[in-house]
Amino acid sequence: MKHLSSYFTFATAIALFFSYEPPSQDTPEKFVQCLNNYPNISNSISDVLYTQSNSAYSSVLNVTIQNLRYLNTIPKPQVIVTPLDVSHIQATIICAQRHGLQIRTRSGGHDYEGLSYVAESPFVIVDLLNLREVTVDAENKTAWVQSGALLGELYYRIYEKSNTLAFPAGVCYSVGTGGHFSGGGYGVLMRKYGLAADNIVDAQLVDVNGNLLDRQAMGEDLFWAIRGGGGASFGVVVAWKIKLVPVPPTVTVFNVGRTLEENATEIFQKWQLVASKLDERIYIRVDINRVNSREDGKKTVQLNFVSLFLGGVEELLPLMQKSLPELGLERKDCTETSWIGSAVFLNAVLIGTSGHEAPEFLLNRTQIYSGFFKAKSDYVRQPIPVDGLRGLWRFLSNDEIEFTQIELAPYGGRMDEISESELPFPYRSGYIFHIHYVTIWQTAGDEAAQRHMNWIRRLYKYMEPYVSNSPRAAYVNYRDLDIGVNNNGYTSYDQASIWGIKYFGNNFKRLATVKTKVDPYNFFRNKQSIPTLSEEEI
Repeated sequence: MKHLSSYFTFATAIALFFSYEPPSQDTPEKFVQCLNNYPNISNSISDVLYTQSNSAYSSVLNVTIQNLRYLNTIPKPQVIVTPLDVSHIQATIICAQRHGLQIRTRSGGHDYEGLSYVAESPFVIVDLLNLREVTVDAENKTAWVQSGALLGELYYRIYEKSNTLAFPAGVCYSVGTGGHFSGGGYGVLMRKYGLAADNIVDAQLVDVNGNLLDRQAMGEDLFWAIRGGGGASFGVVVAWKIKLVPVPPTVTVFNVGRTLEENATEIFQKWQLVASKLDERIYIRVDINRVNSREDGKKTVQLNFVSLFLGGVEELLPLMQKSLPELGLERKDCTETSWIGSAVFLNAVLIGTSGHEAPEFLLNRTQIYSGFFKAKSDYVRQPIPVDGLRGLWRFLSNDEIEFTQIELAPYGGRMDEISESELPFPYRSGYIFHIHYVTIWQTAGDEAAQRHMNWIRRLYKYMEPYVSNSPRAAYVNYRDLDIGVNNNGYTSYDQASIWGIKYFGNNFKRLATVKTKVDPYNFFRNKQSIPTLSEEEI
C-alpha cells in the first residue's frame, strides 16, 4: 500500500493521547482554543463551532436526527463543528486527538443506531451539512459529490445537466451521500448498474494525520475499504468522484397493491422465483404493510409491488405478462416519466407524498422525522416457503404495533456479475433478495419502545430458518447493535467478528488489516467500527 510510512511515525507520536482523557470540564475550552489557534485555516472556524452554551447548539444537533430514539441521548457532544472546507476538518481531527476527544462524522443523520452522533466518551461531531457541493461533468459522465450532499440534491444536479444520465443509489432523497456511499448504497438501478460504491472512481479523505488524500495518495487498499466498509472507520471522506450511468429519456414506474384476499401470497411466491431473474432493466421491490381491507374494513396484510423499468410501457407490459402474469399489471397501473420523475415517484411511495411534485422537491432539506424506530436486515438465498409466509403475515397482523413495514429488494442482473471480494460489500451472486424490517412508533416512553423492540426481535428470530446463514448476513447501512458491539472500539478482532462477518463476510479480515495500517491506534472508532489487529492477528 502506498504512502503509509507517515502513518506509523505519527501514530507513535499520538499513542500517549489515548492513555488518558483530560477532565471533561476542561476539554471543550481547550479544544476550541486549539481550533482557533490552528495554523493555515482557510476560513474562520469560530463561526462553525457550536458548544453546549451556544443558543443554536440544540437545533444544529437535532436538525438531521431521523430516529427519535436518539434525539435526547446523553451524553451529548462537547462541540459540534460544521466545516466549510477541508482545513476545518483537518484542524478538528488533530485538536480532538490532542485533547482526548473522539470524533463522530455525520452526513445525513439517517444512521439507524445513532453512531454518527452518539458516544459514551467525550466527543465532537463533525457535521458535513455545509459540504454539499455537486459538480457534474455531463460530457465525461462523472461528478464530484461532497459527502454532505443528500441523494436528492445529487439527483437534481444530474437532472440539471442531462435527462439521460443517472446514478445508481438509494430511493430516500434525504439520505446523506457520505454514509450511503461508504456502506455500499443500493437502489432501484442496482440490477442494471450495481451499487453506488461500484460506481465510485475517486475520493478525497482526511486521515488520522490530517492529510488530505485522493485515490492515488491513499492507495488501492484504503480506496477499496471506504467503498462499502464504512468510511468513518478510516478517516473523514470529504468528497467522492462518481461515474454516471446512461438511462433512456423515458422510464416507467408503477406501484400495485394486493391484499392477502387478492391472492398476494401466490403473487409473492412467484415474485420470489422470478424477481432476480428478470430483464436487468426491471426492478420490482415489494413493500409489505398492515392495512384496512377494502372489503370489510378489517385489518389485513397488503403487498405493494413497486417498480422502475428502464424503458416505455409498451415494452414493459409484454415482459411482465411473460414473467409475472399473476400480478395482472395493466397499462393504467403504469406511469411513463423521466428518470428524475421516477426519483420523485419512488420518494412519494416511501414518504407518502402525491408523486406529482416538481423535481425541485428533491432539494428540500427539511427534517423528516419518521418517529421512533428500530430496524433489522436479512439476505435470502432460497424462496421462503408458504408456511413461512403465513407465519410472517401473522406477525404483521399484531395490532399492538403502531406501524411496521418489510421491504424486499431483488438482486440478480449486474449484482450477480461482481465478485464478493471486489468491494467490502460481499452479498452478490446467489442472493435473490434483501429484507429490510422496520417498526415505527410515535408514542414516547419506555413501554412503547420496549414493546416494539421486542416485537421486531421476535420477528427476526422467527425468520432465521428462511434467510442466509453462516453467516446470517446483514447490511452495514442498516446498523443493528443487537448483533453485537465492540465496546467503543477497544475490543479484539475475534469479538468484533460477531457483527463484522455478518456485515462483510470474508472481507472483514481485509478491512481490519487496512484499518491497522492507516489508523493503528484506533482513533476513528464507534461501537461497530472496523477494529485493529494485534501483532498476533496480523
